[in-house]
Amino acid sequence: MNEFLLYTRYLRMNYLGGLQYKGWPMVMLSVVISLVTDPVAVLLLFSRFGSIGEWTIERVMLVYGMALASFGLAELFARGYDYFPRHIRTGSFDRILLRPRSTVVQVLGMEFHLHRISKVVAGLAVITWSLARLQVRLTLIKLLQLLAALIGGCMVYAGVFVISSAIAFWTVNALNWTWLVTNGSYQVAKCPPHLLPAWLRRIFTFLMPMLLFAYYPAAAVANWGIPFVWGWLALPAGAAFLFAALCLWRVGVKSYSSTGS
Repeated sequence: MNEFLLYTRYLRMNYLGGLQYKGWPMVMLSVVISLVTDPVAVLLLFSRFGSIGEWTIERVMLVYGMALASFGLAELFARGYDYFPRHIRTGSFDRILLRPRSTVVQVLGMEFHLHRISKVVAGLAVITWSLARLQVRLTLIKLLQLLAALIGGCMVYAGVFVISSAIAFWTVNALNWTWLVTNGSYQVAKCPPHLLPAWLRRIFTFLMPMLLFAYYPAAAVANWGIPFVWGWLALPAGAAFLFAALCLWRVGVKSYSSTGS
């Protein structure tokens, strides 16, 4: 069995296990409600004060939708890393090491929550609504660019999950500040990039390239005056970020010395 097939088996088992809980539709409904109400404050501000220069509510929601859908994809397929620190605390990571399979694939497939798909659907719905309101004529090349941006964004957030898990090799427990670059980071997309402080723009461009998979693809597709080629930066940036995260993971695995119990 190759690694990809093993991963799909993990997903299938977790998916069927999740369906055993009869309240899963209510969980999905609660997530949808929270996602619908999340941007209400921004919508109210724009409805009251109007646009900020060239930044209308449709522009902000398009960038926000790109970030939300990317984060949702990472949560859907790579959330196993979010629960990884408990395996360090309990020593159950030893069992993972004994299996003749990649530790990355095993940890990836440990958790799969069906309700996580709500963020993907919500993000895609926001993107569709924004593009329609902006009257963007979608061509095949633009659709491919949006798809590449979502894949690149998923890689970035998956890399963030991997890094936060790798840190647990040295800290044993998960660090609360990592929430800022996972669940909290896509909230930055609600603010027009040019209104962010310069240091914060640099962080979300070079350190955690959120603007590369949220703002630049949206600006390229909607013709906001940037070179169209900049919209393709998301995929290589995401691949490079994930590769760096996996390198840190490998260092952490090599430094692991069990619980000693």
